[in-house]
Amino acid sequence: MGRVEGKVAFITGAASGLGRATAIRLAEEGAKVMVTDWEDRGGNDTVELIKQAGGEASYLHHDVSSDDEWQAVIAATLETYGQLDVLVNNAAVIIAKSIKDTTLKDWKWQNSIALDGVFLGVKYGSAAMEKSGGGSIINISSIAGIIGLDKSAAYCAAKGGVKMLTKAAAVEFAQLKNKVRINSVHPGVIRTPGVEATIKKYGGSEKIKQKFEAMSPLGELGEPNDIANGVLYLASDESKYMTGSELVIDAGYSAG
Repeated sequence: MGRVEGKVAFITGAASGLGRATAIRLAEEGAKVMVTDWEDRGGNDTVELIKQAGGEASYLHHDVSSDDEWQAVIAATLETYGQLDVLVNNAAVIIAKSIKDTTLKDWKWQNSIALDGVFLGVKYGSAAMEKSGGGSIINISSIAGIIGLDKSAAYCAAKGGVKMLTKAAAVEFAQLKNKVRINSVHPGVIRTPGVEATIKKYGGSEKIKQKFEAMSPLGELGEPNDIANGVLYLASDESKYMTGSELVIDAGYSAG
């Protein structure tokens, strides 16, 4: 307990899946958590789960592709908690189409959420952290930001962009000496509602389940807390000597 005691953490896309698990995990370790999403019911449910466990959390409706909304939610966080120490850019969408079938509209929508949203978070989050004396930004990328995946060109481009944005920002912030660290996390196939929905879409077939498991050399799907624990480390002072790094949590898939 207490690995992020006294810190204020802001997490996008926290209505379910990795975002929810991360919000709960950081709250368990003492952080006050600002949960944001565009799915209000799920976001409020995340807050209730945190409060029921004795933690402190609030919810804000948030479209991460909106510059104005980013400015508003960061201002609201500072007004509510007085500081910002941890920002987890988790919100994303996935366009799973061949290049031939991907429209320019698809491409722009994918990037507006998964890359533009991260840029805006880094821009406004880092400015708020400077006023708080520094902090840690954690950008959730993917193994798709490291290796190419079939029928995922738009997604791979966005997540690869997140990786390089993180590195460029790390160099810039270090030169500014603003005490803001920034790292990326690259999950493999995790048992989230999105993955479960895909399995269900194909009739819950053993074939599709085995396809996902084949992406894990360890032979099983990861759990949301596998990622949340990695984020917790980067959010804590235990990682004070890390910036511009890639934390890959994929059961070894990208190693081969």
